[in-house]
Amino acid sequence: MLKTLFLTFFRIGLFTLGGGYAMIPLIEAEVVDKRKWIDKAMFMDLIAVAQSCPGVFAINLSVFIGYRLMGVRGAVTTSLGTALPSLLIILAIAMFFQSFQDVPWVAAVFAGIRPAVVALIAIPTWNMAKSAGINMMNCWIPIGSAMLIWLLGVNPIYIILAAGVGGYLYGQFLKPSE
Repeated sequence: MLKTLFLTFFRIGLFTLGGGYAMIPLIEAEVVDKRKWIDKAMFMDLIAVAQSCPGVFAINLSVFIGYRLMGVRGAVTTSLGTALPSLLIILAIAMFFQSFQDVPWVAAVFAGIRPAVVALIAIPTWNMAKSAGINMMNCWIPIGSAMLIWLLGVNPIYIILAAGVGGYLYGQFLKPSE
């Protein structure tokens, strides 16, 4: 199982451009849909926890999945599987970047990749919004939060803390009993 975990997360890390958020659909397809190691609700919970922890999102998410499946050994295995491809690729680029950074076709390739990376980040954002129950009644929360961060420069930590307190208060005092 450890070998399967490592190879699964290595492959995800190897073929993901755009960082941790771009990995979400690949991890979900592999871990939730294909292998059924965890269910969709648990996956969404792990995403929320990984986002709220300090550190690299993709590593956090892989650690939580690995730990959920096989404890500490699973966490170490999945984090190594996730990080190793990026480390190897960055080392290779660093070794040779000076010699090809001014080549026109290389610059064109990187320019072409940028819009695709935006899409790779937008799709998981949309899917997370649907899974989190964002609708016309509560869409003001993420929009307002983004505006506070972007336009007013509010520290995201304050947004997270305020959202946590707001969620707690809503659950305690306003949400109708089920």
